[in-house]
Amino acid sequence: MPTSHSGGCRRRLLHQEERMSTNAAEVSGTRAGPRKREAVERLTDKLTRATSAVVTDYRGLTVAQLEELRAQLRTQGVDYVVVKNTLARRAAESAGVPAFSEVLVGPVGLALGYADLAVPARVLSEYFRVNKRLPSVAGLVEGQVLDAAAVKTLSELPSREALLSQLAGTLQSPLTQLAGALDSITATFASTLEAYRDQLAAAA
Repeated sequence: MPTSHSGGCRRRLLHQEERMSTNAAEVSGTRAGPRKREAVERLTDKLTRATSAVVTDYRGLTVAQLEELRAQLRTQGVDYVVVKNTLARRAAESAGVPAFSEVLVGPVGLALGYADLAVPARVLSEYFRVNKRLPSVAGLVEGQVLDAAAVKTLSELPSREALLSQLAGTLQSPLTQLAGALDSITATFASTLEAYRDQLAAAA
C-alpha cells in the first residue's frame, strides 16, 4: 500500500510538472508572438521604403563588430538588421517582393538603403575588401532581386555626387558654346548699332 501511495504521488507530481511546463510554453509563445509580429511589421516597413537592400552573411562577426558596422552604415543613411530568415521571408511577402524571400536563407543580415541605390552595396563591398568578412550574397533594387555578382556590379557604380559632377561636366561644353554664341550675337548687334549711329551722325 505505501508503495502504491508513493507511486500515485509521483504521478501527480509529474502531471503537475507537465502542466506547468505546458503553461510556461503557452505564456512564452504568447509573449513571443507579438514580438515576432512587431519585428515582421518593422522589417516590412523598411523593405517597403527601401530603394535597395543587400543580403549579407554575418557569420564570423562579433557583436562589437556588428555594432561598428551598423554605426558605419548609419552615417550613410543605411539600416542594418539581423533577423531570423523565417521572419525576413514573411516581411518580404508582406512588402510585396515574394521573390526576395527565396534568397533569404541561413543567417540573414540586411542592409537597407533609402536614397542612393548603390550606397549599401558600396559600403559593404568596401567592408568586405578590408576585413574579408561579411560577403554580400544577394540584393534587391526597386523590386528586382540581384545575385552576388549583380550586387558587386552595383557597388562599383559611381556615387550620386560623382554622377552629378559628370553630368555637370557633360553640360558644361554645350553651355560654353552657347555662351560664346550669345557673346558673338551681342557683339554683332553692338557693332551694327554703332555703325547705324555713325550713319545718322554723318547725315546730320
